[in-house]
This record gives sequence, structure tokens and C-alpha cells, in this order.
Amino acid sequence: MQDGFVKIAAATPDLRVADCTYNASEIVKLAKQAADRGAKLIAFPELCLTGYTCGDLFLQQTLLDGALSALETVRRETAGLNAAVVVGLPLMHEGKLYNAAAVLCGGKIEGVTPKQFIPNYSEFYEQRHFVSGAGVPFQTVRLLGQDTLFAGGEPLLFRCGSMPDFTFGVEICEDLWVANPPSTRLAQAGATVIVNLSASDEIIGKASYRRDLVRQQSARLLCAYVYADAGFGESTQDLVFAGHDLIAENGALIAESRLFDRGIICADIDVQRLVHERRRMNTFTTEQNPVISALDIRPGANDLANRTFPRTPFVPANKALRDERCEEILTLQATGLATRLRHTHAKTAVVGLSGGLDSTLALIVLVHAFDMLGLDRKGILAVTMPCFGTTARTRGNAEKLADAYGVTLQTVDIKAAVDQHFSDIGQSKDDLSVTFENGQARMRTLVLMNLANKHGGMVVGTGDLSELALGWATYNGDHMSMYGVNASIPKTLVRYLVAYEADRALGELSDVLCDVLDTPVSPELLPPKDGEISQKTEDLVGPYELHDFFLYYLLRFGYPPRKIYRIAHKAFTGVYDDATIKKWLVTFIRRFFTQQFKRACLPDGPKVGTVTLSPRGDWRMPSDACAALWLSEAEKL
Repeated sequence: MQDGFVKIAAATPDLRVADCTYNASEIVKLAKQAADRGAKLIAFPELCLTGYTCGDLFLQQTLLDGALSALETVRRETAGLNAAVVVGLPLMHEGKLYNAAAVLCGGKIEGVTPKQFIPNYSEFYEQRHFVSGAGVPFQTVRLLGQDTLFAGGEPLLFRCGSMPDFTFGVEICEDLWVANPPSTRLAQAGATVIVNLSASDEIIGKASYRRDLVRQQSARLLCAYVYADAGFGESTQDLVFAGHDLIAENGALIAESRLFDRGIICADIDVQRLVHERRRMNTFTTEQNPVISALDIRPGANDLANRTFPRTPFVPANKALRDERCEEILTLQATGLATRLRHTHAKTAVVGLSGGLDSTLALIVLVHAFDMLGLDRKGILAVTMPCFGTTARTRGNAEKLADAYGVTLQTVDIKAAVDQHFSDIGQSKDDLSVTFENGQARMRTLVLMNLANKHGGMVVGTGDLSELALGWATYNGDHMSMYGVNASIPKTLVRYLVAYEADRALGELSDVLCDVLDTPVSPELLPPKDGEISQKTEDLVGPYELHDFFLYYLLRFGYPPRKIYRIAHKAFTGVYDDATIKKWLVTFIRRFFTQQFKRACLPDGPKVGTVTLSPRGDWRMPSDACAALWLSEAEKL
């Protein structure tokens, strides 16, 4: 702390959900390491004493008591550090539960700041547990036998006596993402440093947005901004957390953790420079009342000539960006799976390997997860289950994939078992109905589940987001697993992820991955013709590139059918005629509504993109919802 320079730190501990004792020990360990490196301010993630993903456990007194006990441990164990430590916890105050940040220094609880903006959209449902701290009057409260400051609506600042320019305030996660963040008032009140305790889940593209948000807020407020993010150890039931810690100063990013890392980042900030910049910019503390001007803008025809719509909205057109995103997605999937494997102490992982795209991607993710955990790939049990529709090509590719990745392969011919089952229920093998098809799919799931039990493992699902949208999955067949790694990956993106892996692979592995990419998408539930696949999915339900396009704009932006049809016409000019687009749009809407019941009981799986269909996250729709309005509009196109 000389010439205005102060070392500050953001830390992401390894934690266990609801294990407050363990979490406190990990926080203390990192706090001491950061202090040893000279940090004078050490920030930890949102609700780090309990874990952010505790769900309804936040309503349990046992957990709340555990959080207070953990806070006391951190206070006691960091009392000798020459630093302020900021931790997050659920805190009861006057009969209400707050998502709070506690500032500790010298063995004292210097103050508590509650979160003001409580998100309740997409995957977030914090209003189920917490109330907003906005408007809570400034007061002194009793906490762990100490008098401490508590403020929600009023700015609460923490100032260093030996360097008054080093003054900080705290906001929590969503507080930064709103139109008027609390950090604005904190900075105008004198804070040169803003601390953000966050639990921001990771989806594709979000890291870049988060980075820009932090950097730009530091520029707007002429401050240093330290962002401590939740990471490894949070529940991956539907989300993955990457521990994306950031430190910015006046618009410049000066420290950043690698995604999915744990530990500490440090930076030396210059608070004197910040004070100088504020003094130089005499508009910094000026508050102005808005002036509204009504613009007379008349509607007119618009041919969208200056607007383009990518045919694959889930996949970047730029190869470099696409490769970066593919790497990020594979890491997200593997991290979620690795965390679940570790949590369940699974000895093996079982996957049905058909030689098709989805099961190939699931195998790739499994291999990455096992490598991440340092596990022997032989613990991956890839099961191929030939039956009436299996071709030599797909079975051969499954065998080659297992051999190339060095995993354990087991072949279970299910024809005899399915024959017996058909005999039991009086189903003729000549009746190639949905019963004929689904009987095979359910038999395969039965085999996988029982093998998982036999080997002390878990079944990794292969179904993708596009199949979930269309309901193109056998209920209680391939629809079911113990963890679905592809649940938020659309079919168009699955292809690019496998292609990305093929580009990085060598020799036979690359060759077989390329052959998988060239194989028609099929469930292979009907007998082949002349040894070739007879049942092609896209001939039955339509082109996946169209369905993924419809899915993206329906869910991500809530576009009505007429608008989706219009932009699809522009995007796919020369590829599909208008009648084809309309036909498959009607099919998509009909199937999307009628198949919601399959999505209502999805297995756990990581969210990796902005569009998912988990009933616990982004998409909550009654299974009995009527599609009449949407179909009526689409059929009139």
C-alpha cells in the first residue's frame, strides 16, 4: 500500500453444497494464501459458506445455523490477517432471509450488505428463498455477539484508515446486471473499489458478456471492480459454474482466472489514479433528471434488406470463434459430468454407443470427464446393443470408437430379449408400428440401467436438445438416463462438436469420427434395406437445421410463427421453398406442444447455452398446453 497501489484478490474455493464446515475451511485456506501474497482485500463468491445451489435447503434452520457457525470460523481464523475478507451467506434478519455479504477484518464483522435485486427468471428462482435488501434502512444489528452495520437501501462503505482513498462497497451478482446497479450509488458515495460476490452459471458466450460487463462498469464508475465467481463443487443438476473471477480498473481488465479453475487471482490497483480521474471528470458525481423527447416515427414497409439471420443460430459462422465455442462447450459438459461422477462416487460410467452422432458426442464428453478426473478410461463401459435395425456400418463405427478411445466395449445382442417381450405382450414382429420401435429402445435402456447397477456406475444419456424439442425420443427409453450430457445441445451443434473432435484427432479415430458425421441420422429401429439404413430421421420429422432455427427464435426471443416464418424465408432462400418451411414449422409447433410431457421429467444435465428445455430451469410449460393459437397462425401463412 504505497503510492496508491493496493493488492486485491478474488478467490474461488472448492466447495461442497450444504457442507458449511468444509466450505469455511477452504475459504480460510485461500484467504491466508491471498494475504501471504500481500492482498489487502479478498473477495469470495456469493453464498460461498453454504453453496449457491442449495435450493429449498435455504429454508432449513439447520443450514442457516451452519452458515453462521461457518462465518464464526472464518472470522476467528482470519482475525490475524492484515486484510479485509468478504464472504457470502444466507442471513436471517427480522424474520426475513437475505442473500448477504459479510465484511470481516481484524476479527470483527465490520458490516453486512444484502443483495438488492433478486432474480427469478430462466434458471434463477431466488425469490423462492430470499427477499430484497433494497429499502432496508441503515441500522446496527447484533451478529455472533457483535454489533455490526446492516444496510440495504443506503450505501454502506468500508474505508481503510491508513489510506482513505482505498474505500470499497459491495454488491451481489444480479445487482450488476440491472439497469441501475447499486454500485453506481456506492461509487458516487466514494467507493473506489466495488466488490461483487457472484454465482453466475456458465453457458456459451456468457464469459465474454460477463467480462465486458465488469470491464465497462469499472470504466463507467471510474473504479476498480473485483468479481468473485462460484465454481467447482456447486451442484450441476442443471447448471455448471466456471469460477470466472475478474478484476478490472477503469475499463481495463487487469486480472482474469481461466474458466473452470479454482484458486486466487490478484491485481495491484491504483486508487490514487482513480481519485484523480474522478476529480478530472467533473461530471462524475452529477445527477441529472431525465428529459424525454417524443419522436414522431411512422411505421413503414421493411424488406429486411439490411438484416441477416444465420441459418445455424446456435453455431458461430467464424471458424475460430466456432472452435473456441466447441472447446468451451465440451469443457462445460465434461465439467458437469465430472462433478456428478465425483459426487456419486461412481465406479464406472455406462453409455449406449450406437455409432450415431449423439452417442458419439456423449462418449467424447465421457472421455474428457474421465481425463479431467484422472480416471482410467477403462472405467467407461460403452455398450452396443444390435437389434433389428442395426447396420454393419454403425455397429462397426461403435466398435472402432471404443477401441480408439481405449474404453471398455460390451456387446449385448437384444434381439432374443425383444422377441420374448413381443411374445409376452402379443406384438407381431411383422407389425412395424411404434410398439415395434419403442420396444427396442426401452429394452436398451433396461440393459444400460442394469449394467450400471451391476458395475456400480451411472448411465450417461445421449439425447440432444433438438430431439427433446420434437419429442423424438422414446419415453422411458432413450429419453431416460442418470445424467444427460447432451440435453442442451441442439443437433446442428452436435455435428460441429463431433467435427471439432475429429479435426483434433489423429489416425483411425479421426477417420471413424468423420464416418459418423457422414452417416444419416437414424434411430435404426426398422429393418435395413440391402444392409443400408432405411429409417432416416429427417425424412420423418424434417431437417434439423430448420427445427433448430425454429427452436431458437421461439424460445430465445418468443417470436410468433409468422415472424419465424418470415425470417426463415430470408435465411433459407435458395435452400427451402416457402411451402417446405411452412410444412416443417407447423410440424415443429405441433410436436413441441404435444411432447412437453417428456420434457417435464428430464434427467439432470448441464445447461450450456441460452436455450434449454429443462423443467427446472428455462422452460416451464404445462404438458396440457394447447397449441391452437400458434398452429392457427402458422397454418394461415
